[in-house]
Amino acid sequence: MKGFLKKTLGVCFIGLGLGILMVLLLPITGWLIIIGLAVIAIGFIWLAC
Repeated sequence: MKGFLKKTLGVCFIGLGLGILMVLLLPITGWLIIIGLAVIAIGFIWLAC
């Protein structure tokens, strides 16, 4: 159960990061793209644990 919850959270982080990137590629601002990439990275790290 704990592993399932962890994977679900990781996927949510990745999805959130991708969502941030998709929305914010319209007005191209470096900070928000960096935040989106960071959230995706956190998601992958979460899945790897």
